[in-house]
Amino acid sequence: MAVRRQRNIYNPNDVEPFKLSRSKIEDFVKCPRCFYIDRRLGIGQPSSYPLNLNTAVDTLLKKEFDWYRERGEAHPIMQEHGVHAVPFQHDDLDEWRENFKGIQHHHKPTNFVLTGAVDDIWVDPDGNLIVVDYKATSKTTGVGIDADWQHSYKRQMEFYQWLLRRSGFLVSPRGYFVYANGRTDRRAFDNKLEFDLTLHGYDGDDSWVEGTLLDIRKCLHGALPAPTEHCEYCQYREETPPHH
Repeated sequence: MAVRRQRNIYNPNDVEPFKLSRSKIEDFVKCPRCFYIDRRLGIGQPSSYPLNLNTAVDTLLKKEFDWYRERGEAHPIMQEHGVHAVPFQHDDLDEWRENFKGIQHHHKPTNFVLTGAVDDIWVDPDGNLIVVDYKATSKTTGVGIDADWQHSYKRQMEFYQWLLRRSGFLVSPRGYFVYANGRTDRRAFDNKLEFDLTLHGYDGDDSWVEGTLLDIRKCLHGALPAPTEHCEYCQYREETPPHH
């Protein structure tokens, strides 16, 4: 069921900065109406089930890359793909990875505090930071990053790049998705899953972020937007008979 929220509801008359996460910005991109209902009216969309296996893969990948980070060495997959970089060491990295904290930036034109929790950051010999995102799936047809539904992954990476640039870092436009693809061609389960690890480069463009933030502020100061075409939640609301 939808959840009525009591916290972090936007008040146009409030002078305090308003915290806005990367995922909420993505919600706005997908449907301004649902975003408005959530952040202005306090009624969130139904929660999805936790992806515990994906979380386990993320945790183990972080531990694996951290092993190389401590030694200042490149991970074998970086060497295999000719990526001249090593995992980035920084005192705030653990906080940047933590949900509800992450990298933060106060965007003064909107008075939003923007947040986003990264999976990993690498650094090249010139000091440019490289945003890295871990993904887990299980496909027999191979893994890519060109499907329409993966546009949100690319915006996610671009937003992290934007946050790091606003935090004063040099950031490479080239980011990477580390994909763990679960194999189903084994004889049996045998109490374990095996994965193929692949690396996919992506050249990000964060030029959309600034305008989107201004659009979000305008939305939050306006009336309830019209339903969004192809939004399943809007369609559900439109088709639901009125309660008597």
